[in-house]
Amino acid sequence: MNRLAVKKVKKKRKVRKFVLFTLIIALGLIGFGGYKFYQTYTAASKSYNDLGGREKSKLREEVVTISKDPVSILLMGIEDYSTEGVNGRTDSLMLITFNPKDERMKLLSIPRDTYVEIVGRGTMDKINHAHVFGGKEMTIDTVEKFLDIPVDYYAAVDFDAFIEIIDILGGITVNVPFDFEEKTMAPGSRWVQFYEGPMELNGEEALAFARMRKQDPKGDIGRAERQQEIIKAIVDKATSFNTITKIDDIAETIGNNIETNMRITEGLAFYKAYPNFSPSNIDQIKFESHSERMDGIVYEIADEESVEEVRQILKQHLELTDSDENVFANEALEE
Repeated sequence: MNRLAVKKVKKKRKVRKFVLFTLIIALGLIGFGGYKFYQTYTAASKSYNDLGGREKSKLREEVVTISKDPVSILLMGIEDYSTEGVNGRTDSLMLITFNPKDERMKLLSIPRDTYVEIVGRGTMDKINHAHVFGGKEMTIDTVEKFLDIPVDYYAAVDFDAFIEIIDILGGITVNVPFDFEEKTMAPGSRWVQFYEGPMELNGEEALAFARMRKQDPKGDIGRAERQQEIIKAIVDKATSFNTITKIDDIAETIGNNIETNMRITEGLAFYKAYPNFSPSNIDQIKFESHSERMDGIVYEIADEESVEEVRQILKQHLELTDSDENVFANEALEE
């Protein structure tokens, strides 16, 4: 064999070794990625709770999915630290609708003191007491009755998850409406000074920003507006490229501190279908109300005409048809 032939054989061997080495590295990375995906999937899946087989809302004729249908999601911020984890009050309630056609969300905050009929008890009370009386199921039923729309998904978040997720994201930036001071939650509580304008907050500070009410001239309404501000800030940060490296920690926090009837596969399908979703796709809506004292207790009395306008906006966004209206009517008759 001449020198030229020997060189060609050696070169081929080097190429084969390089290709083999590259394949081994690639397979290793794929395997590691698959393992990390499995870890993330397993951690996030722990959050799933269908509330005893609630496949769909009683106000729906067919099952809907977030990746292809207009859907509604009820976010519940649970205040159960004073009840040692047993049914506490919903410190915040937000109703979100998403329509895949316009790729937009409607975000409605329901003030916690809103005076409504508590479904299952037949009494009028603050809407945040529904969770005390009957947990997530009664809260969902009460919101459906109040807004006259189906609640397809829910997500119940406790304060620990709220703080942890924001800290994992590296904090958020919100627009503070006015100067005020608020104390963080125990243990290790401290006073935080908030200044009007853009301000970066960690999880503990964001919770104080969201929960303050007494110093707000708008009362419960102003509080709801600040909570919406935080939701948009979290969406903004969570959809950034840098968040990809933190997905494991976020999934672990979700699995340990959040309950939802949205399967992780549905969440992944949504992310795949709408990778560029951003806060600019969120429309904030609200209904008018006024404070009123009854038997020494202050309630938020919703303006019926304003609530009806909100109902129509939500129904239109959910593309509810005449047959859906009949389902609502039949459900009302059955009650």
